[in-house]
Amino acid sequence: MLEVQGLVVRYGGITALRGVDLAVREGEIVTLIGANGAGKSTLLSAVMGLVKPAAGRVRFQGRDITGRKAHLLSRQGLIMVPEGRRVFANLSVHENLLLGAYARPMDQELAADLEQVYRTFPRLAERRRQAAGTLSGGEQQMLALGRALMGRPRLLMLDEPSLGLAPLLVAEVFEIIRRIHAQGVTVLLIEQNAAAALSIAHRGYVLETGRVVLSGTGQELMADGRVQRAYLGME
Repeated sequence: MLEVQGLVVRYGGITALRGVDLAVREGEIVTLIGANGAGKSTLLSAVMGLVKPAAGRVRFQGRDITGRKAHLLSRQGLIMVPEGRRVFANLSVHENLLLGAYARPMDQELAADLEQVYRTFPRLAERRRQAAGTLSGGEQQMLALGRALMGRPRLLMLDEPSLGLAPLLVAEVFEIIRRIHAQGVTVLLIEQNAAAALSIAHRGYVLETGRVVLSGTGQELMADGRVQRAYLGME
């Protein structure tokens, strides 16, 4: 579904990605782990057309999308939930969800999808008229996920969905990701909580200083001594 080949991204004199190769097959959950500054968010931004690569190619469903604009990619089913949630604070929960479907006609299918989101996130249904900026961090993350689902993603890219959340909410967010995947959505997940991410991932990549240094199944990476020492807090 997604193929990244030799991706290079530079910010001025700094090279953030150094020839990254990565693939996501339809129906998978793939996770990308690494320390702060490794280039994880830059990779998603380059795939999404928010950053222009200096070299390399990105293909989505077999088509070259390198450097294509984000709003066009979202209409093809490539949708990203950015780090920090970025909800529209002054708009209601309901209005935020409708903005996720801005490229779709207001029809019965949209109404059905909206009700499905409210069933997936009952707390959003309870707060549908509430300003998004007054929600808790966990509720805002649910809103960001729900807003993305309103765009009918084929591939959903998530950038640090558990960032800043209490442990119980982290577990809830990962369970929601499982449910979204079970609905037929392919997922590319960036996450600093490596243990949680690898536990639900079919495959994973480890990024260090802009390069992929390890890849394998989620279980293989969990069992790798280098991953255990660097990212799982194990000796």
